[in-house]
Amino acid sequence: MSHKVWFALSTTVLAAVSLAGCGSANNQTKTGGAPPPVPVSVAKAETETVPMEVRAVGTVEASAVIQVKSQVSGELVRVAFEEGANVKQGDLLFVIDERPYQEALQQAQASLARDTALLSQAQANRARDVAQSKSLEADAARYANLVKDGIVSKSQNDQSAAAAEAIRGTIAADEAAIESAKASIESDKTAINTAKLNLSYCEIHAPVSGRVGNVLVHQGNLVAANGSTLVTINRLQPIWVTFGVPELHLSEIRKSAVNGALPVTVALQNDPKQVAHGKLSVIDNTVDAATGTIKLKATFENTDGLLWPGQFVDASLTLGTARNAVVVPAEAVQAGPKGQVVYVVKDDQTVDLRPVTVGVSRGAKVVIDQGVATGETVVTDGQLRLFPGAKIRPVPAGTVDSQQL
Repeated sequence: MSHKVWFALSTTVLAAVSLAGCGSANNQTKTGGAPPPVPVSVAKAETETVPMEVRAVGTVEASAVIQVKSQVSGELVRVAFEEGANVKQGDLLFVIDERPYQEALQQAQASLARDTALLSQAQANRARDVAQSKSLEADAARYANLVKDGIVSKSQNDQSAAAAEAIRGTIAADEAAIESAKASIESDKTAINTAKLNLSYCEIHAPVSGRVGNVLVHQGNLVAANGSTLVTINRLQPIWVTFGVPELHLSEIRKSAVNGALPVTVALQNDPKQVAHGKLSVIDNTVDAATGTIKLKATFENTDGLLWPGQFVDASLTLGTARNAVVVPAEAVQAGPKGQVVYVVKDDQTVDLRPVTVGVSRGAKVVIDQGVATGETVVTDGQLRLFPGAKIRPVPAGTVDSQQL
């Protein structure tokens, strides 16, 4: 290609670029000026009376977990309940073979009868010997006087005194036999009570009302006293829900709890419409240093059986009521680089980005502790296209995405 042809083509391209640039400038001049208003949804900040709530995820716990064990050894001859059933306090659960314990009771009763007879015999012997002792003592006294007068010999007097002394020894032996028989009787009574107690342990009854789990030792097995757990009972009425809240709420919780038990509401995570109402019953005595939370426990009557051990629930602790609280829709609050912010609409329909301090949430609304006043208008949808000073155009809720700039 010759230099003349190349020069001609270059001149043509430059001219075309210059014309395009002029056209673009003319178009910008025609369409220049402020950007169009941004379509957004807005809402008024209102004053309401709202409950002051602390929310957390809680865990349902049985109010008592009883591991049922046998207090005697023997063969398990009967299981008197169905696995997974509800039982009442005192219901029969298991039966241990009672024959060895019946025999032990009979032996103890026989020993008591024998020792009672021995006591009666010892008491009869003592009564006889006491009567005989009176006669011998009288004879000894008489012989002692007669020997002084020489009426009886000294040997006769000695024999009479020896007989009186011997009967006193016999009486002492009788009294010892009586005490021994009494001690044996007390031992027999203790053995009888022990045998009766062991015999009663052959029937194992539910110590609390609740729900039984799986049978862990089946009929026909030998069980040892205080050995393996036979079944576990969970008490479900009442039932507990434990949850942790940030320690910054501790002082307010303690202050509010002085006036009475604080109400706690829990909702099932898979069905938030299913709720239960209870009372705060325990504030733990230690803040968890690892998580910075304090553990709380609430008690629920659970008469409808809604709550089940091991469930995760959404717990809400009500600390009191905030009057004249400023509330805005929850979607108005956005995350900013230094905390939470809200776009506030000014009188000239421009927006101001304002940092806020958010309080408790209540349904679809949140409490604004600082940053927004009652009656101010806040942006609830369309914030992504806004910047401080941007002009806005209010549109109905839910229609922002369909609007054109």
